[in-house]
Amino acid sequence: MTILSDGINPDGVLAGRLTRRRFIRISGAVAGVSLAALGAGSAWPGRASPLFHEWHGVALGADASLQLYHQDTAEAECLIADALDEVHRLERVFSLYDSTSALCQLNRDAHLVDPPQELVELLAMSARYSRATGGAFDPTVQPLWDLYAKHFGVENANPNGPSPADIADAVRRCGYQRMTVDAGKVVFERSGMGLTLNGIAQGYITDRVAELLRARGVTHTLVDMGETRALDAHPTGRPWSVGIRNPRTDDRSIATIALDNQAISTSGGYETRFDASGRFNHIFDPATGSCANRYLSVSVVAPTAACADALSTGLSILPLERASSILADAGATRAYFVLPDGRVVDRSS
Repeated sequence: MTILSDGINPDGVLAGRLTRRRFIRISGAVAGVSLAALGAGSAWPGRASPLFHEWHGVALGADASLQLYHQDTAEAECLIADALDEVHRLERVFSLYDSTSALCQLNRDAHLVDPPQELVELLAMSARYSRATGGAFDPTVQPLWDLYAKHFGVENANPNGPSPADIADAVRRCGYQRMTVDAGKVVFERSGMGLTLNGIAQGYITDRVAELLRARGVTHTLVDMGETRALDAHPTGRPWSVGIRNPRTDDRSIATIALDNQAISTSGGYETRFDASGRFNHIFDPATGSCANRYLSVSVVAPTAACADALSTGLSILPLERASSILADAGATRAYFVLPDGRVVDRSS
């Protein structure tokens, strides 16, 4: 079996450290050219068009990118460096793979004294979106992840998945209500609990980078640290154009979304599968311990990337008729559901 650098074999089956696939295709910018070359001179009356600057890399195991426009190349490079410093700082809080991270310490010890302020803030956000989705989004599903990974990590694993008794035991160790969170401590109230922030941390980090850039006077910029957030419109004056990739093929978009001061996130279980058939994947129903197979993918447009990230995960296990009220309650705008037959159904708040 050939293992790719992201720990997923060519068939998309989990084989080590998880990374999130690139669901979003971003268009509308050309590296190394000025906006004047893009026909955008009128967007910057009375002054020279700024240059396009771009960075690509990885943040929290997800493909990441930063697209910004700035007239001063040296300042742009400084802004990008400062943004990446912020990403790396937050990774040391939220990473599941760095044994020294605050999250790993919490999972290891079942409590954390004097937690980083960012962890407390993100757990408060997570609780809000857990309530908004009726518990469908729940960061305490790490015991289910551990169970499925262990089950399918051995040769000749039962293709029907873990036993009902083992699933029920893992479910008993889930529940966002079973954490005590305040500025002084985070405590798991039940033995064997574990936390994963992979369903919201990329969005949170995207927001933090966007806020850092906004505070430094940056506008007309697209930030993607695992999820995508637009600061203002594209410099040409039109919205940013973001394509949702077809879940069945990487070379086409199934829908194109216009973003202007909004964020988008897409969740789907088909690219991080525990088994070759795709029946079992990394998006869990915390109430039953089953895996999400209702949709091929779910995309959410919201004011912040953290909101979009959490809701796209939670809505993945919920019926369509619940979407509009959840979006409205959480302050999101619209959701796009790719059904198993390939149709795209959208719901608004």
